[in-house]
Amino acid sequence: MNSSSSSTAANSSSTSIQPSGLGMSIFTMTFGAISNLTALAILAKSRVRFRRQSKTPFLILTVALLFADLVVVAHRMHNAASVSASLGSLGLLRFFGVSWSWSLAAGLGVYLGTKSWKYFYIAAHTARRDLNGLYVLVRVKLALWSYMKNGSNILDVFAETVKRHPNKPALIYEATGETWTFTQLDELSNAVAHWAQDQGWLSGDVVALFMESRPLQVALWLGFAKVGVEAALINFNLRQDSLMHCLEASGCRAIVFGAELADAIQDVSAALNPSMVRFCSGELSAAQLTGLKAQPLEPLLLCAARHPPSPCHPPKGMNDRLFYIYTSGTTGLPKAAIVVHSRYYRIAAFGYFAFCMRPDDIIYDCLPLYHSAGNIVGVGQCLINGLTVVVKRKFSASRFWDDCIKYNCTIIQYIGEICRYLLSQPEQLSEKRHKVRLAVGNGLRPSVWEAFTQRFAVKQIGEFYGATECNCSIANMDGKVGACGFNSRILPFVYPIRLVKIDEDTMELVRDSRGLCVPCQPGEPGLLVGHINQKDPLRRFDGYANPEATKKKIAHNVFKKNDTAYLSGDVLVMDDFGYMYFRDRGGDTFRWRGENVSTTEVEGILSNLLNQTDVAVYGVVVPGVEGKAGMAAIADTTGSFDPNSFLQKVQQALPSYSRPVFLRISPQVDTTGTFKIQKTRLQREGYDPHHSTDQVYFLNSRAARYDIIDEELYNAIIEGNVSL
Repeated sequence: MNSSSSSTAANSSSTSIQPSGLGMSIFTMTFGAISNLTALAILAKSRVRFRRQSKTPFLILTVALLFADLVVVAHRMHNAASVSASLGSLGLLRFFGVSWSWSLAAGLGVYLGTKSWKYFYIAAHTARRDLNGLYVLVRVKLALWSYMKNGSNILDVFAETVKRHPNKPALIYEATGETWTFTQLDELSNAVAHWAQDQGWLSGDVVALFMESRPLQVALWLGFAKVGVEAALINFNLRQDSLMHCLEASGCRAIVFGAELADAIQDVSAALNPSMVRFCSGELSAAQLTGLKAQPLEPLLLCAARHPPSPCHPPKGMNDRLFYIYTSGTTGLPKAAIVVHSRYYRIAAFGYFAFCMRPDDIIYDCLPLYHSAGNIVGVGQCLINGLTVVVKRKFSASRFWDDCIKYNCTIIQYIGEICRYLLSQPEQLSEKRHKVRLAVGNGLRPSVWEAFTQRFAVKQIGEFYGATECNCSIANMDGKVGACGFNSRILPFVYPIRLVKIDEDTMELVRDSRGLCVPCQPGEPGLLVGHINQKDPLRRFDGYANPEATKKKIAHNVFKKNDTAYLSGDVLVMDDFGYMYFRDRGGDTFRWRGENVSTTEVEGILSNLLNQTDVAVYGVVVPGVEGKAGMAAIADTTGSFDPNSFLQKVQQALPSYSRPVFLRISPQVDTTGTFKIQKTRLQREGYDPHHSTDQVYFLNSRAARYDIIDEELYNAIIEGNVSL
């Protein structure tokens, strides 16, 4: 998507967003928010007392605070109608026994602007949530400012954790049962640091880590960071060209790989830069090591010193690079996202406070450690907050609840389709004998949400939205089913993220007559964007190792002239209360028969119809036909798919424009290493039967059946001789 491109809004008078609160101090934001929310809470809870004491100084003060704050907020949003509308909320004072003069003023306010009642209604329903969100935001921001002022980084935060819990289990490796205390983890990372220095690696050098999840992976990047070396965390599912792309994108000087991935290294060995040093963790024969031109890692670490290394020069602060995490590659080749120390702290701390984690919690981390969910949201709770984390080598649906019971886990992590995979398992006694109270992650479909909590007796879902590199993360802090987070409707300037209108066919930003982006109203789908401020650790965008990839994610003149904003690439929808719901990854939504089709929504419905089967939905071009026709790739592991039975269910569950015109039946549907549906190859191959041995079907609407596409039918579709 070209971030600088735009199209003109149909309504040029649309009001643009003006995040004037960005320049406010943290004290001003906090005071304004608390005064507003406190006034609302007091008015809502003290109805009887205010009837009897309508002229008490406390009431007058409360009303003054509420009125002044509403006017200030309205003024900052440059919305004159909101100023008059805010007067309308004072009409409630007559109910509390306030004088007629106040009621007349309120009536005038309602006459001039009718938004007040809706504003008060929304505020009454969201005040507690918003105040809790503000508390989390302020707490994380103040902590970051303190660390930045002191010149600290993640390593200093970890050192504090080690001092608090020297002998507490930090990481438990499920594959072997091995437990590492915080002291042991610290000492092993020291050994890694000394070994890195012995290799001659300097601050700013990059070393790739390519291995299945294990505690050693944490010790490696942590040890590298102690001497300023930056790890590139490579997806262990990658092979050949994709693997080479990631290694080259980071510019790494060396690679540490797991013995279990020796074959993958062998496949690219000839293409690797001869100067790239190779180390193997795990057991391989001498002949294998020689063939791979690799050295065994463990003996080198065993001989390394365990005392703290000399610090790197110049020292790294919170805004310096820690390591690289690659994007999942759902829309192309992975990009190396830059993770600075402040970003690591921010992501982990928001998860801890937003979902009320506790120091005695034990986290079951079955997610890959090359991903931010596993390595930051999960392991970050260990390094920063002192929680014990159980590291699972690879996700296993059949062993999931048994592992949780074995290690007394109280928190589990999920991502993508994991919860659906668990629901598809046969019922077992262990699934309700666990101690899990919280499931944290993202990508939980609304259609799966309640079924998951009810079946597995998990009390709290901590759903969030965010990418490794984004500055517009949101969290569902109060368990609203289906929502991935929220932004306050009464204090929107505190956290400057917005949904803005786009052309869903081209993904271009829609702009008004002044060239600014057009904000979405509740119920309107829009692109999530976040205002960029490189001086604010919560608002900065560090981008990718590739500067060109970074530029593509930045738009200009979004909130106001000459500003910049991060483009998430994802389409969300916000309701009247500010809850946000994921709709589609940018470019996935397509238009058919004059209607927009949400692939995410259709995937969820079809998966439910097929007993939680993997389904990928996408749009394909049909020559001579406007829009894109829907196509669904369905995993059929048993060969029992019945297209006629499927069509009967689809006709009852979906409107005509959302029903798949084409079907592709495969033994499995491509997924990324983080359990997200991969559609790139499927979209490219379309419904051409020559591209694979999979059965491809066409919806014969006149005969009300799905027909297998052979060469004759394919040619007829391409030539426009078949009615769609």
